[in-house]
Amino acid sequence: MVGHNPADSKSAISLEARVEALLYVSPSPATIGNLANALGVSNQRVKQALENLAVEYQQRGIRLQFHQSEVQLTTAPELAPDIERFLKLESVTRLTRAALEVLAIIAYQQPVTRPQIDSIRGVNSDSVLRTLLRHGLIEDAGRSDGPGRPILYTTTSEFLQHFGLSTLHELPQLSPGTVSDVEGILPIDFLDAQDDEAE
Repeated sequence: MVGHNPADSKSAISLEARVEALLYVSPSPATIGNLANALGVSNQRVKQALENLAVEYQQRGIRLQFHQSEVQLTTAPELAPDIERFLKLESVTRLTRAALEVLAIIAYQQPVTRPQIDSIRGVNSDSVLRTLLRHGLIEDAGRSDGPGRPILYTTTSEFLQHFGLSTLHELPQLSPGTVSDVEGILPIDFLDAQDDEAE
């Protein structure tokens, strides 16, 4: 009986399957470099495998979500109602018009500071930023080199998941002067019907 060689089995498994397995067991988003190191292949080969998986996943219930230099497996956004019912979760967080407005500004201008956000909106955004931070839709990305070194804000992978995006490149093209036009940028479905926060 011929002995089993593990190396032969590994070579028969596609790189896509190996990348998928690592993403599946990863407790947090992984970088392309980490995946490449773990698999002993080049970054370019991992990128190609991810592109192939992304195409394949379009017909399935999972997606690849890219955020900055990281990637993770996530469920298809259109299946959210099924998942919420199955897991008995509350429906997606609803946001006020002010919160959606600030989120749109950060999404398109990131990294951006509170003074810059206030300048665009014409009002103070402190409470709105606290709300978005609490929901995990934005994060502190360090400090600006400007006067007072204000905090820089960027969107998170939770933001992408919340709005059903795989990457920031899927945001609608922005027309001049529309960064605060909430309905034209982020889905109005996420607007709180009450919208009673005085923000």
